[in-house]
Amino acid sequence: MSYLSERYEKTAATLKKNFEKRGMEFYYCATAEEAKEQILSLIPKGSSVGWGGSLSMEEAGVMDAIKNGEYNAIDRHRSSDPQEQKRIYGEIVCADFFLMSTNAFTLDGELVNIDGLGNRVSCLSYGPDKVIVLASMDKLCTDVDDAIRRVHLVAAPPNALRVGADTPCAKTGVCADCLSPSSICCQTLITRKSRIPGRIVVVLTGEHLGF
Repeated sequence: MSYLSERYEKTAATLKKNFEKRGMEFYYCATAEEAKEQILSLIPKGSSVGWGGSLSMEEAGVMDAIKNGEYNAIDRHRSSDPQEQKRIYGEIVCADFFLMSTNAFTLDGELVNIDGLGNRVSCLSYGPDKVIVLASMDKLCTDVDDAIRRVHLVAAPPNALRVGADTPCAKTGVCADCLSPSSICCQTLITRKSRIPGRIVVVLTGEHLGF
């Protein structure tokens, strides 16, 4: 075991206590493969499953497993028709499970997310019966202010490139705190507690995923 892996395991023990005191279920997995298996073990076959755009879920292999498995996968990209997309979003809001990552999390067990459209943060807040959040340990921040800085400095520029946003950070690689029409930083959500105990499940891994 490397010193970094050992450090992550020790930190995870603290995070478990802090997420659980906020009503969130918590799991730590050393590798992305273990994290994928943990997530799949939480989703019964036949469940309806929606998701927000999550590179972490894709890289861990969760999305392929859901799309090719015995689940009702609700893919928001299955239609380009605006009315049909609106109907699909309605299905996602009412899904059994919603899968996403988080832009950052704090040592005290808070999730920090910044969205463009807000579909991801809205489902985290309310709607799907269960929300499963997958993130790598390198998204750990000391507090909310540190987490917001991380989103703007580390996560937003590559995310803007990933989705093809016409933003200053996509051109320069540096956040400009913009009000661009294509801004992906329109909605900020700080999740400090799950009012329904266990509705939010946080799965962290020591293997790097996403941004």
